[in-house]
Amino acid sequence: MSEQEWETVRTTVADGIGWLEFNRPDKRNAMSPQLNVDMAEALHALDRDDACGVVVLTGAGDAWSAGMDLKEYFREVDGGPLWRQREVREQSQTWQFRILRHFSKPTIAMVNGWCFGGAFIPLVSCDLAIAADEATFGLSEINWGIPPGGMVSRCLADTVGSRQALWYIMTGETFDGRRAAEMNLVNKSVPLDQLRDETVTLAKTLLDKNPVVMDAAKNGYKHAAEMSWEGALDYLYAKLEQSQFNDRSKGREEGLKQFLDDKAIRPGLQAYNKG
Repeated sequence: MSEQEWETVRTTVADGIGWLEFNRPDKRNAMSPQLNVDMAEALHALDRDDACGVVVLTGAGDAWSAGMDLKEYFREVDGGPLWRQREVREQSQTWQFRILRHFSKPTIAMVNGWCFGGAFIPLVSCDLAIAADEATFGLSEINWGIPPGGMVSRCLADTVGSRQALWYIMTGETFDGRRAAEMNLVNKSVPLDQLRDETVTLAKTLLDKNPVVMDAAKNGYKHAAEMSWEGALDYLYAKLEQSQFNDRSKGREEGLKQFLDDKAIRPGLQAYNKG
């Protein structure tokens, strides 16, 4: 097991799983300018760590993240020079959807508590998400005089659809993990005391897959979703060929051999044996 700690986040890598934790429990893990810097560094460290095959993003204490730290973003940054405002916004978007959304390894959001406002961006940027039934979600911006910040509205448009998104954007009402699962904001919701075990089970399932093919599959999907049908067809064939070229283990050949020749696996029910 290895551990690293920054001012506002920390990582632990054990049994192939990299646990990436927002670590401002006294602030309900609200995202600050310093957290933006720390998260980019932590994600790069996990990307380079060969012992890490899957990343789980969660929060210390009883919150996932309460969104943006209003004092540090608005009172301290908005009153400063324009270059500082632009810098903070760029740092925020860099880790939240440029790095995290297209991360090379599978990512799981494990939502253990409060998830508000700007925290919806890293939530949706993770490939998969499991929430505690007891978690509380909300878009409270309307209650204090601004629309949702950053890319929150785009993230909702990509996941829950306009009726659900506008309801919570316009009312500021909160909802729990069960409702988040019903809306497809998360994949599933389980009781809090089962959350970690459920997440570990999912992580182990992902660890069992070919990592090169996993990267091509998940990021191919995300890019293709924004393309025309013809563009996506060409791009996805290119990703297929790229994954075969980069996969030194020759997983396609081995998988086909185990299925067609050895009759040892049923791909619809199990992964091939990587050896």
